Amino acid sequence: MKFRLACLLLLTPLFLFSNCKKQSSHTDIDTPAQDTTGKDFFFGADLSYVNEMEDCGVVYKENGTTKDPYRIFADNNCNLVRLRLWHTPSWHDTLNAGKRYSDFQDVKKSIRRAKDLSMAVLLDFHLSDTWADPSRQLVPKAWEPVVDNLPVLKDSLYNYVSQTLLQLNAEGLLPEMVQIGNETNRGILLSPQVNNAGWSLDWNRNSQLFNTAISAVRSVEQTVGKKVKVALHVAAPAEAKWLTEGFWNAGVRDFDLIGLSYYWAWHKPTTITEAGSVVAELRQKYPSKDVMIFETGYIWTTQSNDAANNIISEVHPNYSPASPANQQKWLVDLTKEVMKRGGIGVIYWEPAWVSSPCWTQWGQGSHQEHATFFDFQNNVLPAGGMYWMTQKYE
Repeated sequence: MKFRLACLLLLTPLFLFSNCKKQSSHTDIDTPAQDTTGKDFFFGADLSYVNEMEDCGVVYKENGTTKDPYRIFADNNCNLVRLRLWHTPSWHDTLNAGKRYSDFQDVKKSIRRAKDLSMAVLLDFHLSDTWADPSRQLVPKAWEPVVDNLPVLKDSLYNYVSQTLLQLNAEGLLPEMVQIGNETNRGILLSPQVNNAGWSLDWNRNSQLFNTAISAVRSVEQTVGKKVKVALHVAAPAEAKWLTEGFWNAGVRDFDLIGLSYYWAWHKPTTITEAGSVVAELRQKYPSKDVMIFETGYIWTTQSNDAANNIISEVHPNYSPASPANQQKWLVDLTKEVMKRGGIGVIYWEPAWVSSPCWTQWGQGSHQEHATFFDFQNNVLPAGGMYWMTQKYE
């Protein structure tokens, strides 16, 4: 990260105390906007790539007319924007123009764009300098020296979470929700050695880290007088029940939401109906907790628009062939099932990550352009996933 807080340097891994003064509170947006039936439900989009795409020359359009992408989503009933936050994504320094994305400064810009259009924000603390998921949960480089000193690591985590949120609040950008880690199907904040040795989950260590991060959020709530909902995020509905039980039995209980990743390509043979059953079971077992789909995605074509390898290649037999209409149908059917089973939202992952001349760590272009809500000319697909949010749900 490229910023200093007024009271301490956020990157410092060894700080133990914070002397920040309390920040003033601001208007609360604690509940989701209403869907077309009047029921509270979150129709969400992860727009973490938008700033980068625009810097790379992308111009978004709807009905052939150039339009701000955040406005496009807001006008189509999107009421929640999810944004990832990396600790120090220095790997961006050797790509393209060397500008960093999904760091604190970039996230501030994105939150402001969402809030200016009255969309709520879910801030995704990856707790890493790079992608965190079930196969990789690397501690930020700044914290590597203390990765095996749990008390100091916990203190660094506490201050990082609390100071990030306090700084956002000071600028009127406090998110309505935060998630502690991203797809945390294994232990978080792992050393490279432990991470690379294979899957591991030390519940004693893991629970202390999660409870530390959650307590940081709760301290911010008390300081600013505003509710921030806390979420756990796990990948695969089939893994959700035992993982949530593991968190609960380890004493991680002070959370508000359970967020699930559900993609047919990676989580088959779990069907939409079976995913809905998991939502219902979680709601029944943990009645004080809400459940959402934090990530999903579905391709509208098998074609590519650049040289970057695409990460999704499969379609469900009932939603075949890949087409804009089947992309929308997948989302509508999933949303109906989530609503029916007591879930409160569905978020689509990276619907604006279209092709551009810029490079990722793995290739030039996008690895997801065939699963966005835009055609290869960056115009909203006329019958595609964008309009899943505007359907009537009974």
